[in-house]
Amino acid sequence: METGQEIPALTDTAAEFLSLIGLKELEHCLFAETLAVVGTGDPPRDKAEGQWWMAAQWAPYRREGEPVRNCILVQARFRGWQDGVPRSSTLKAFVTPQLETLEQEEQECLELRPHPTEKSTHMVSHQHGMTVTKTLQEGEVSPQAEPQCQSFSYRQAELRGLLLEGASLLLLRVLARRHTVPPGLIFPAIDTEGHLCTSSYSALGIQRQAVGSAETEVFVMERAMHTSTGVSTVRQSSFLPNGHLVQMTQVGSPTLMLLQDESILSKSGGFEPQLPFPKEPLNWEEDIQLCSWFLDRKALLLQQPHDPISFAAEFFTHQRPMDTPFASSGSASPLPSSPPDHRPANGE
Repeated sequence: METGQEIPALTDTAAEFLSLIGLKELEHCLFAETLAVVGTGDPPRDKAEGQWWMAAQWAPYRREGEPVRNCILVQARFRGWQDGVPRSSTLKAFVTPQLETLEQEEQECLELRPHPTEKSTHMVSHQHGMTVTKTLQEGEVSPQAEPQCQSFSYRQAELRGLLLEGASLLLLRVLARRHTVPPGLIFPAIDTEGHLCTSSYSALGIQRQAVGSAETEVFVMERAMHTSTGVSTVRQSSFLPNGHLVQMTQVGSPTLMLLQDESILSKSGGFEPQLPFPKEPLNWEEDIQLCSWFLDRKALLLQQPHDPISFAAEFFTHQRPMDTPFASSGSASPLPSSPPDHRPANGE
């Protein structure tokens, strides 16, 4: 079945951002990390109720009838509690260096006895677009309780810039290491139900947060999933300068993921201040004033006199001083003047 949903277009900012991500930058984002799952109401936050783990690494992607591709394998696991019931989820995604998802599978299990619920969403790209397969299993597997499956597809034209969950986790690391989020960073996405939506990213700034008994500066970002029904899912994440997570939570959730290993702080580095304007290259050959200064001084360099000191003194006597804020007769010198009774070093 092919959907008739209209996918939002990729913004120019997002398209440019994807094109500027390099392999070296991605290399720094390939590591594993573990966070504890704690309750948002626990003041000390030292009693873990579960665990969240994520890893990204290079891995071969194989598909029958196609050449092997070298991709980034993104994996994540969560185990905790929901309303007193054990809950777990897994994510496995093969992502290209351009953050295009070749294949992704998400599974979620609510271990409610005697009727556990397990659902999975499998997405695979192909030459015509992407196929999404949803599976729901309620209760133990039996002839009376067979899994419910639903499959549908999206056309290739709808998927430009599509950013799925695995690629999004990788993108957050890239943004964290850059310490900035471009305004208007919005991507097409697919929500947990397999429906088309948009995913926006924004920076909340640098804050101070606790890691164990220590405190450190973190870069905080917000990712919002906007569905066609108007319901938004907002997740806030805090990162160290090296891209490691410190805290992640979904707004409204009773739990959050928290870094408790203080040893990571010694390797985190620091945040560099962002310039309010980009650096511009200095091309002296196109600058008339700079070029004039260079040609004047070039004569001194080319003549190579036998007595450089005397020659330089005579040369600069006839040169017009550079126009600076201190060149006017009424301006104070930026250098401290010598005291009246100060004698030269040579005693003259």
